[in-house]
Amino acid sequence: MKTVSVALVLCLNVGVDPPDIVKTQPCARLECWIDPLSQPAQKALESIGANLQRQYERWQARARYKLCLDPTVEEVKKLCTSLRRNAKEERVLFHYNGHGVPKPTVNGEIWVFNKSFTQYIPLSVYDLQQWMGTPSIYVYDCSCAGIIVDSFKQFAMQREQEMELASMNSRGTGNIFPQQSYKNCIQLASCAAKQILPMNPDLPADLFTSCLTTPIRIALRWFVLQDGRKLVPNITLDLIDKIPGQLNDRRTVLGELNWIFTAITDTIAWNTLPRELFQKLFRQDLVVASLFRNFLLAERIMRSYDCTPISSPKLPPTHQHPMWQAWDMALDICLSQLSGILNGAEIYRHSLFFAEQLTAFQVWLSHGSQMRSPPEQLPIVLQVLLSQVHRLRALELLGRFLDLGPWAVSLALSVGIFPYVLKLLQSSARELRPLLVFIWAKILAVDTTCQADLVKDNGHKYFLSVLSDSCMPAEHRTMAAFVLTMIVSSYPAGQEAVLQGNLISLCLEQLSDQHALLRQWLCICLGRIWYDCDMARGYGVRDNAHIKLNPLLTDEVPEVRAAAVYALGTFMSNTTDRTDHANAIDHGIAMQLINCIQDGSPLVRKELIVAYQGIVFQFENQFAVVAAQMLEEERLRDGSSISHSETGTLSPGRSGMRQAQSAASLQPSSSRANLLASATSSSASSSNNTTIPGSSHGSNFSSDGSLVDLGLRHAISSSAISPVGGLYGSVYANIWKALLSLVCDAYPEVTELATTLMNVIRQKAATCTLQRTRRRSAGCTLSAPGSPIKEGMVTEDAHHVKKEPVIATDFVPWCCRYFSQSVMKVPDDHDLESDPHHQRQWRFDRNQAMRDRAQEQCRMASFLRLDDQLFINKNPNVPTCMKFHPFEPLICVADKDGVSTWNWEHGVKLNYFYNKNPKFSNISTLEIINGHDCSLLLTGTDDGAVRVWRNYYSESNLDLELVTAWQALSDMLPSSRAFGVRNTGSGMVSSWEQESRYLYVTGDVRVIRIWDTHQEQKAQDIPTQANSCITSLTCDSVNQSLIVAGCGDGLVRLYDRRLSPVDSLVLTLREHNGWVVKVHLQRHGDGKIISGSVSGDVRIWDPRFSESVMTIRAAHGLTAMDVHEYSDLMACGSVNQNISIYNLMGDCLSTVKYHDGFMGQRIGPISCLSFHPYKLTLAAGYTDYFVSLYSADKKR
Repeated sequence: MKTVSVALVLCLNVGVDPPDIVKTQPCARLECWIDPLSQPAQKALESIGANLQRQYERWQARARYKLCLDPTVEEVKKLCTSLRRNAKEERVLFHYNGHGVPKPTVNGEIWVFNKSFTQYIPLSVYDLQQWMGTPSIYVYDCSCAGIIVDSFKQFAMQREQEMELASMNSRGTGNIFPQQSYKNCIQLASCAAKQILPMNPDLPADLFTSCLTTPIRIALRWFVLQDGRKLVPNITLDLIDKIPGQLNDRRTVLGELNWIFTAITDTIAWNTLPRELFQKLFRQDLVVASLFRNFLLAERIMRSYDCTPISSPKLPPTHQHPMWQAWDMALDICLSQLSGILNGAEIYRHSLFFAEQLTAFQVWLSHGSQMRSPPEQLPIVLQVLLSQVHRLRALELLGRFLDLGPWAVSLALSVGIFPYVLKLLQSSARELRPLLVFIWAKILAVDTTCQADLVKDNGHKYFLSVLSDSCMPAEHRTMAAFVLTMIVSSYPAGQEAVLQGNLISLCLEQLSDQHALLRQWLCICLGRIWYDCDMARGYGVRDNAHIKLNPLLTDEVPEVRAAAVYALGTFMSNTTDRTDHANAIDHGIAMQLINCIQDGSPLVRKELIVAYQGIVFQFENQFAVVAAQMLEEERLRDGSSISHSETGTLSPGRSGMRQAQSAASLQPSSSRANLLASATSSSASSSNNTTIPGSSHGSNFSSDGSLVDLGLRHAISSSAISPVGGLYGSVYANIWKALLSLVCDAYPEVTELATTLMNVIRQKAATCTLQRTRRRSAGCTLSAPGSPIKEGMVTEDAHHVKKEPVIATDFVPWCCRYFSQSVMKVPDDHDLESDPHHQRQWRFDRNQAMRDRAQEQCRMASFLRLDDQLFINKNPNVPTCMKFHPFEPLICVADKDGVSTWNWEHGVKLNYFYNKNPKFSNISTLEIINGHDCSLLLTGTDDGAVRVWRNYYSESNLDLELVTAWQALSDMLPSSRAFGVRNTGSGMVSSWEQESRYLYVTGDVRVIRIWDTHQEQKAQDIPTQANSCITSLTCDSVNQSLIVAGCGDGLVRLYDRRLSPVDSLVLTLREHNGWVVKVHLQRHGDGKIISGSVSGDVRIWDPRFSESVMTIRAAHGLTAMDVHEYSDLMACGSVNQNISIYNLMGDCLSTVKYHDGFMGQRIGPISCLSFHPYKLTLAAGYTDYFVSLYSADKKR
C-alpha cells in the first residue's frame, strides 16, 4: 500500500486574521517559507500552495497532487471524492492548513469559506471521513488540532456501529454493505486540543508543516536559535540558508545531514515503537514513513514551545531520546566548518557519525546475545549500506549479527534489511560477493517468502554467477547453492528462471568438489529443481544427471549420500508423461539405489524409502501384481508352513527358526510367504479389513519387527536381492524385497516409513487379489508371471495423476537449519572459556590420573590376589556379555534383550533398558564408544543389527536416546548362546578401535566386516576363508593392520587388512582342538596373542611363528575368558562354577569357586567375564542371573 493522491487544502485568507486568534507583534508569518504579505494576496496564496506541493514531491514525486486554496465545502467534497475514486484501494493524503480560519469546534468541525469569502463555513469531520474513505492519512496544521483527532475517532466508532446495524438489517434482503474501518486511518496534528500554535517571529507560522516537509532546514534554524547548544556561537540564520548541497546528494553538506537525520529518526523509532507499529508506519509507505520520521522532529521542536503534536496511532514520547544528542553533535560539527566552506578556505570534512556508530555496533557484537537488548545501531547499519565508503565494513558487521541466530535475522528483517540487500545484488563488486551471499543465506534460512522478489529483480542471476565462479571459495559457493535451492523450492517461476541460467549443468559440474557441504547442497538443489518440474527432469536426462549422481551414493559423508538419494528420488517421482525411455531410466536408478539399504546411516535409509515412494506411485499396479504373484508362488511352494491365528494375522512356526549355521546352507524361508499371505488374505477376505496407508491398525508389518520372524530377515537379506530370473528378477520384485528388508530395519523411524509405504502396496495388492478371485470365478486364467503389466489389472494411463505423498522426512529442513545457526561462532569444544571445554578438560585430567594409578597397580599384578568380592547382585536375566566403562565406576551388563547399568563402587543398579531387538534375537556383544569423553554404548545382536545408545547410564530412561542403528552384518542366523553347547553359533562378535573409530564385526558369517563409524559406511570386507563361525575377534589398534580371529573349528586366523581380500589371511594357528572362547592381542610388550578354547587349553603365540610359545592348562569346559589390557593377567571361567586367575607365566594366582556353607560363595556356571580396561577389577556373570565383581584392593 502506498500514497498515490494528495489533497492540499489551504485556508489562509491572506491579510485577514481569524477572529478567535490574537496574534502577537511581531508574529510568525512565513507559510512554506514564503512571506504572504510580500506580494498580492492571491499570488501569495498560489505561491504558498505551489511551494507546499514541491515540498511534498520531494518525498513522493509520482503521487497525484491537487491544490484547494481557500475552498468552499463543495470544492473540498469534489476534490476528496475525485481523489478517492482514482486512488481505488491505495492511500490518500489530506493536508489541512487552517491558519486563516477559526479553531476547530468541539462538535468536530473545521472551517472553510463561502464563495464570496464573507463567511466561515463549518465542514464536519464526519462528512470528510465519508468523502476520503479508507485508507487515508490526515495532516492538521492549525491551533487546537487535537480536537479534530478526538472527533475523528468518535465519528469512526459511530460509523462502524452504523455499518454493523445496517449489515444486520440487510441480512434478510440480500444487500451487502461495504465494510470500511476508519479506526486505522492515520492522523498527524500540530498540537493538543487546547493549545495554540507558537508565534515566534524567528520561526515559520506553519512550523508543524515545515517540520514534516522541510526537516533539515527547520532543524538547523531551531538549533541555531537555542542557547548553549552549539560549539560555534557566531552562526546566524542567514548563514543557515547558504549551506551548500542538495538533499538527495549524500556527498554534499545538506545531503549528508539529511542522511544522518534519516538514520537517527529511524533508530529512535525502531528502538521506541512496537515492531508491528514500526513496520506499519516506517516500512510500508514512503510518504507515511517520511511524515512520521519528520514527526519525531516536530515533537522535539514544538515541545520546546509548549506544543505537543499528536498522532494516531499514538507514539510514545521521543523528544528526549539519547540519539538526539548525536544529531546535535552532527549539526555542531557541520556548522563549525560552514564559514570556511563558504569562504572557500577549506573543504568539507565528512562527518564521522556513521563510522562511530559502526564502531558502537561492533562493540555490541563482541558481547551481544539474545539475552541482551537489541543493538540500537541496527537501523544506522542499514543506512550505511548505501555508502560505498562504509559498505564493506557494514556488510561484514551485519553478517556477524545475522550469524547470531534466527532472532537476529528476524530483527534485521523487522528494521527493513530486505530492500537494501536486494538492491546491492545489482553491484558488480567482487569483494562484496562473499558477504552478500552469506547475508542472503542467513535471510533465506529464516524467511523463504522473498523468492518472488528475488526472481522479479533477477537476483537469482547474482547467485548463479557466484556458483559458477571457480575462484570463489567452496564455502561461498555452498551458500550460493543454498540460496538457489530456496529460490526454486515449491516455486515454479523460480525453477524456470534458474533453468534458463543452466543451474543443472553448474551443479553437475561441481559434484566432485572436495568440499562435502557443497556436494550436499548441490544434490539438494538438484532435487528441488526436479521436484514437480518435467522440464527440469528433461534437462537432467540430457546432462546424464542420474549417472553423475551415482558416485555420490558411496560418498564418505552420510549427509552427501542422503542428499544424492533425495535428488535421485525426486528425479524418479516427477514424471507425469511416461515413456519407455523414462521408465528405463527410473528402473535403472531404482536398481542402483538398492545398494543403499546396507548404508550405515539411518539418514540415508530414510531418504531411500521416500525415494522409492515415487516409483511405487508411478508403478503402483505393477508392484501390487508382483506382491500378489510372489504370494501365490510361495503359497504353492511352502503352503504347508503357513498358519493363521483366529484374528487373521500370521503365526509362524518355530521349526524354520534354526535352519543352518553357515551362509552356504542358508535358503529362503517361507516367512516372506507368511507375511504376504497374511497381508493379502486378510485384505481379500473382507473389504472392511483393508489397511489405510500410514495406519498401524490392521497392518501385519510391525514397526518393531516383532511380527517378522527370522526367516523373513534372511530371505530379504542383501544376498537375496539379486536378479534370479523370471518375476523374481524384475525391477519391481527387487524393490519389493528391498522394502521388506527396510521394514525389519533396526532403526525405528526407518521401520515406520517402510511399513507405511508397504501398506500402500498391500492395499493395492488386496484389490488385485479380489480381481483375480473374481476373474477365476469367471473362468479367467493368469498370464505369465514375467510381465506383471499384462496381468489384466488396471493399467496406468500415459498421463499420471500425481498422488499426494504418504511419507516424508525432515532431511531438507534439517539441512537448512545449518544456515540458521551460527557458523562463525567458535564451537564450544574449541572455546577455551566455555563450560563444555572445561568439562572436557576435567575429564581428560581425570582420565590421565586414573591411568597413572592403574599403571602403578598393574606393576604389582603378579603378586595380588584378585578374589575380594566388591559386590554381587542379581541381573534381570542371564548375562550374555558385559563391559566396564574405562573411567567411570560403571559396568554394563547385557542379557537377551536388555542392558542394565550398575555403579559397581556403590553396588547400585542405575537403570535397565530394552534394546528393542526382535524377540527371536539376543544381545551378543557390547562396546563402550568414546569412553574417554562423552561415552556411548554399542550393542550388537545375533541378527546382525547394531544399536548405539546415549545417556544409557541415566537413572531415568527418559533421557535414553537411540543415536543410530544399522544392519552391520547380513545373512546372519540368530542363535541362542547355550553355554557348554557350541553348535548353535556365536552370534555377533565385535572389536572397537577407538583411535580409528573402526568397528570390526563378524560371527555366524563368512566375512569380517569393518565399519567406519565416522563415515557411517562399510570400509572393508575380509573373507574369513573358514568353514565355521568366528567366535572371538581382536585387532591391532596401534598399527591398525592385524586382525586376529578365533574360530569355532579351533583355529586362530590372522588377517592383514592392508592386503587384498583374497590374500588377507596371512597365518593360521592350528593347535586348539575345540571352540575358541577368546583371543587377545597384547597392546604392550611383545604383542603376544593369547587364545583359549573350550577344551581348557590357553595358548600364547608369537605372531611371527605358527607354533605357540606357551600352553596353560585351565579347567575343562571353559565358557568364558578375558585378558587384562595392561597387566599380565587373564581370567578363565568354566561350567564347573569356578574362576581362575593366571599370569602369563602360567601361575594360578587365585581361584573363585562355589563353596557350601553360610560364608561360602555360591556362584553358578560362568556365562561371561570382563576385566576393567585399567584397574585390577574383574566382573563375572553367571547363568543363575547373578553378577559379581572381584578386586585386588577391596575398599573397606
